[in-house]
Amino acid sequence: MLDKTIEISMLFDYYGKLLTDKQQKIIELYYYQDLSLGEIAENLEISRQGVYDHLNRAENTLKSYEEKLQLVKRNKKNIGIINELIN
Repeated sequence: MLDKTIEISMLFDYYGKLLTDKQQKIIELYYYQDLSLGEIAENLEISRQGVYDHLNRAENTLKSYEEKLQLVKRNKKNIGIINELIN
């Protein structure tokens, strides 16, 4: 679960503004504030299933952007190169 949290957090940092406002809010509440689906549903006054659907769609969208643009991958590669040059 921690690996997925880190992955989604990184993707969200790069591509989060490309999501809908509701998807952004749900990602923030779920991954950054560690709220459960039920708590998010209560906060946003939608069903738990609605939260799950928005969350799932947002995660898939973030992964799709990374597949196409590869900004996170390039950044990791650049950091590796910089670390090699420093050492």
